[in-house]
Order: sequence, then structure tokens, then C-alpha cells
Amino acid sequence: MSRIGKIPVTLPAGVTMSTAASGLTVKGPKGELRSPIGSGVEILQEGGVARVVRKDDDRQARANHGLMRALLNNMVTGVTKGYERRLTITGVGFKGEVKGKDLVLNLGFSHSIVFPFPPGITIEVEKATTLIVKGSDRELVGETCAKLRSFRPPDAYKGKGVRNEGEHIKLKAGKTAKK
Repeated sequence: MSRIGKIPVTLPAGVTMSTAASGLTVKGPKGELRSPIGSGVEILQEGGVARVVRKDDDRQARANHGLMRALLNNMVTGVTKGYERRLTITGVGFKGEVKGKDLVLNLGFSHSIVFPFPPGITIEVEKATTLIVKGSDRELVGETCAKLRSFRPPDAYKGKGVRNEGEHIKLKAGKTAKK
């Protein structure tokens, strides 16, 4: 029995959950999220609590049991509180700014990078070198941060680039002069 799968998910006030053949839908104050339901499991709602139950004991059902519970919990958290990730831009002259629904990044290239906001994501710039990515879908927030980081990953020698806040980069030693 999955340890994570058997923990019930509490649905706060203002959050509604519905299941259909097309999948699971969770609605709340911050929006609406949808997800397909994995094979071999079903989601039962009893009052303000949702449970993920296995239909049988085959391999795929056991694999989907904990996964569906974690996805359901992430959806409930997303529509109530939302998710936020912070990125730091390091480097001389490196900065970001928001222009309308686009993020403009100057990362040391000959051109600026214009990144349009994905639907459901908001990006704020704090002090020109800190990006705050917010949204209700945890997966989409993570993908957006990964895409922004891929424009200029941290350099191994000087540490310049876009990194997650709190991420430590082990710098390599540069060339040394012969004596």
C-alpha cells in the first residue's frame, strides 16, 4: 500500500472537485486545474475530504496510487495558495524587465531575449536581477523556470547566468600562470 496514496486530501472551503471520464477538475479562488486520472485508481469525495483508492492490485494501479494523490494535493494547493519560484540573474549588465505580457532579458548576448508569459503564469521583476514566477499549476511554474534558466545556465568559471534562488554553483579554478 502506498504510504503517500493512503493519506486523504482535505478540500478547503471554496474548493470544488469533480471527476468525469475526461479526468479530474479542481476549482478554487485562484483558478481551475485539470488532470487525467491514472489507470487502476479512482478518486472518492466524502464531504470535505478526497481519497485516492486503487481498483485492483496490479503494478500500474500501485504506481498510479501515490502519483494521483500527490497530483491532487498539488492541484488543491495551487488553486488555494498558488506556487511561487524565484530566480536570480548574476552577471555584470545582466537584467530582466517586464514589458506588457513579455519578459525582456539582457543576458550578455548581442540581442535581448523576449519571453512571452505562458497562459496562467505571471512573472515579476524585483531589483532587475530577481525574477518571481507565480502560478496555480506547479508543473507549469517549474517548466517556466527551467526554460528561463536554459537561456543562460550558470557558468562554471564565473557563476554568471540565471539560477534558482539559493542554488549553489561550485566554481572551477581558472587557468594558472606558470612560474
